[in-house]
Amino acid sequence: MSGRGQLLQEVMREVSITQSELSRVSGVRQPSISQFLSGKVELSDEQLDRLLSCMGYRLEVTRRSVRADLTRSEWRSWRLHRQLSSKLTQSSFQRWRPTIERNLDRLQRDLRGQPHLRNLDRWTSLVQSGDLTGMHRVLTGLDRDSIEMREVTPMRGLLSQAERSDVLQIAG
Repeated sequence: MSGRGQLLQEVMREVSITQSELSRVSGVRQPSISQFLSGKVELSDEQLDRLLSCMGYRLEVTRRSVRADLTRSEWRSWRLHRQLSSKLTQSSFQRWRPTIERNLDRLQRDLRGQPHLRNLDRWTSLVQSGDLTGMHRVLTGLDRDSIEMREVTPMRGLLSQAERSDVLQIAG
């Protein structure tokens, strides 16, 4: 069950309301409420707030920054890729594309197993479509998916040795 579904279930218990009663009060179909509670359908903050308000509650969302918990190697990779992201433009991509495509070909020959092959396919798709926004997300993302994508990066050889050394010196 998702965190939102669990929160909904806790409030329903606290106010002693059934799915059917909540459905009648809120106008949300009972099967939908059941799917929210089971996690089969994702419940948005807006939907949750609406259902909670029918029970006399409001949703309070607290947002705060939290430093990512990465290994030393993952931080170093992120810093190098962030530097590449800062230089990635339509123009630089066109200059870099032959190198990136050669790297993709080499990786395609050398890599085995999942999730590497799947991530390599995703890199290939980003490069072929020229999806710079998607590339920026992968180059700078701190989610597990982006970290794993960077493990099979086709961006090797795009930074000069001096740029690479400067970034790694800062990374420690």
